[in-house]
Amino acid sequence: MFHGGRQAWYSRAMNRLCEGRVVIVTGAGRGIGRAHAIELAGHGARIVVNDLGTGNDGVGASAGPAEETAQAVRAAGGEAIVNGDDVASWDGARRMVEAAVDTWGRLDVLVNNAGMSPVYTALGEITEELFDKVIAVNLKGPFRLCALVGERMVAAGGGSIINVSSTGAVRPTADIVPYSAAKAGLNTLTAGFAHALGPNVRVNAIMPGPFLTTISQAWDMDVLEERTRTFPLRRAGVAEEIVGAALYLAGDASSFTTGSVLTVDGGAQWSMPGA
Repeated sequence: MFHGGRQAWYSRAMNRLCEGRVVIVTGAGRGIGRAHAIELAGHGARIVVNDLGTGNDGVGASAGPAEETAQAVRAAGGEAIVNGDDVASWDGARRMVEAAVDTWGRLDVLVNNAGMSPVYTALGEITEELFDKVIAVNLKGPFRLCALVGERMVAAGGGSIINVSSTGAVRPTADIVPYSAAKAGLNTLTAGFAHALGPNVRVNAIMPGPFLTTISQAWDMDVLEERTRTFPLRRAGVAEEIVGAALYLAGDASSFTTGSVLTVDGGAQWSMPGA
């Protein structure tokens, strides 16, 4: 009888893992961020679709991608608002959090997905401005959002923070050095915030390998093919193959998971330089 009850609970939980939860997804205008937003909405979440350059009224340079994500969220059964604040800005982070709370009165999940990895031909050509921007988007912004959101979650009695890292954090290559350094810092933030915000707030990271999204358009496909040839799965991933990780970490199924870095990379970490 207990087993049957357990099965019924599991079935309900898997159908609507995020029912009524308010979720911020940064960098949600495209790629992995969009996929996360749509998947969580399909399980009942209400989504703040953050994308740089989009006005809070949906008007701006990136209004198209962000609004497309918002429409997809609604089509999946969720609610959505569009937010254009810069994740790298202290004030932008505050406004983003306030937008969620002002709209729905609560905040349950944060997905720190926004990121950038510049293309360069030589390390010496990286400007100070570009280096600072990489650190700001990939590390500084997530730190500030974790701090602001974490305080609210602690006061409310619970919540989940999900940082989107990269296998570059542990297997850096010559073409992503600043990005790798920032993502390694993000992994460290994940462990530190898990301690700081426990026991009721969980903080975890997803560490993707190469995924074929908007960011991959700047990659050398011949180099990618050569690298993935040694992966156990022999290929890069697509955005839909990572959303299950976010769904697990956002919902109650991960109630005993915190401070973890969950790798989703097709086995890449065992095949890349330094493995």
